[in-house]
Amino acid sequence: MSEWPILSLVTFLPSIGALFVLLIRGDEAVVAQNARMVALWTTLFTFALSLLLWSGFDNSTAAFQFVEKHAWLGGNINYHIGIDGISMPFIILTTFLMPLCILASWEAITERVKEYMIAFLVLETLMIGVFGALDLVLFYLFFEGGLIPMFLIIGVWGGKRRVYASFKFFLYTFAGSVLMLLAIMAMYWDAQTTNITSLLAHRFGAGMQAWLWLAFFASFAVKVPMWPVHTWLPDAHVEAPTAGSVILAGVLLKMGGYGFLRFSLPMFPVASDNFTPLVFALSVVAIIYTSLVALAQKDMKKLIAYSSVAHMGFVTIGMFAMNVQGVQGSVIQMISHGLVSGALFLCVGVVYDRIHTREIDAYGGLVHRMPLYAFTFLLFTLGTIGLPATSGFVGEFLILVGAYQANSWVAFAATTGVVLGAAYSLWLYRRIVFGELVKDNLKDILDLNRREIAIFAPLVLAVLWIGIYPMPLLDATAASVENLITHYQASLASFGAGGPPLAHAAQ
Repeated sequence: MSEWPILSLVTFLPSIGALFVLLIRGDEAVVAQNARMVALWTTLFTFALSLLLWSGFDNSTAAFQFVEKHAWLGGNINYHIGIDGISMPFIILTTFLMPLCILASWEAITERVKEYMIAFLVLETLMIGVFGALDLVLFYLFFEGGLIPMFLIIGVWGGKRRVYASFKFFLYTFAGSVLMLLAIMAMYWDAQTTNITSLLAHRFGAGMQAWLWLAFFASFAVKVPMWPVHTWLPDAHVEAPTAGSVILAGVLLKMGGYGFLRFSLPMFPVASDNFTPLVFALSVVAIIYTSLVALAQKDMKKLIAYSSVAHMGFVTIGMFAMNVQGVQGSVIQMISHGLVSGALFLCVGVVYDRIHTREIDAYGGLVHRMPLYAFTFLLFTLGTIGLPATSGFVGEFLILVGAYQANSWVAFAATTGVVLGAAYSLWLYRRIVFGELVKDNLKDILDLNRREIAIFAPLVLAVLWIGIYPMPLLDATAASVENLITHYQASLASFGAGGPPLAHAAQ
């Protein structure tokens, strides 16, 4: 596999599929059906190639693998891609979710189907590119490029307030990224390279690290999103089509967490150490505050959107605990959240397609008419709570263990989020699924069809597989996580000799 550019194939195959969709001609109905088929087979083949990539991945080394490097923009800016144990799981997550998104859009999207499929395929290329980029400029282009198709997906195929939500999403995320671009320029002037592997070995001054960390934080915190820059997320989720919400929660939010692991922690260790109390404080507020806000929601999508902010608060705590359990837990929690939260949005989409409302009060007693749906919804509800034998338990448990080692008070405060998470999740489930079936609009509602079963079955298996046997994921990330922590601690030690104050929270 090292002889041929498999990582480039995985990255750009969706764009090739988008080109084929663009060339489809004929009657509108025929074009729509062919566009769906091309998009589905393209995403399935991309997923198969990503599994081939995983099969050839060497878990024993922290070095970047499947590396490709070619001259690109001149100077020191190259087309440079590769993956390690931190980036590889996110590529698998992306390629796994995309065929499910295409299937979820099969009947829900009836207008401009060709353009919709092109937007999703281009978005897949840009998301995979973020996790594979080994050049800062290339990373930035992929990172920002993903805004465009997502902006269109929300703004064209979204709900009644889609234009407002799409512009809010774009402006929030773009504003933070402008500061990151300035930081990238400063890093190039200081290190004379945009090569990420070289920058990981470069020693930035302690003062410069603080400014660079804040600039990157402005971008990644919005993307995660962290409190208080999270307000774009509920609007984007509510107005986005179902598949848009799935990919937004499943992959796009993970780019912020991935950025912390790839750039902030290894490249700016002194600043990361000094700002760890700030991250812990914002994360704890996010967990508790947004959980309480979720309890007050009347819209199913909004409730799940606020729960995403709370769950990503766990992720940032685990990362900045900077121990093996915390960092590995944050990676697994991001993968789990991508699966579980995406599945919950699909569950909302199932009943919305039938009743055309997301108001919680419009439902009740669905277990009497949709037992298969009720079981599926229950499994993912328990997954978001973190019940043992689901993927949510593995990530949250490791994060809390790592957080306790770093700061027991932070771990205690974060644990209250587990209780609150159970409260709003079970409250939502009880209101929708249990009770008497008294509403007339629900008495003829149908259970899951074959297409919907085909969507949920892989998600159910993935959530249970990670929950019962997480070792493949732990093994894949172990070497890279240990290397990150070793590098981080060595950098702190070298700067500690020079006397910059070091916070104790991450030690």
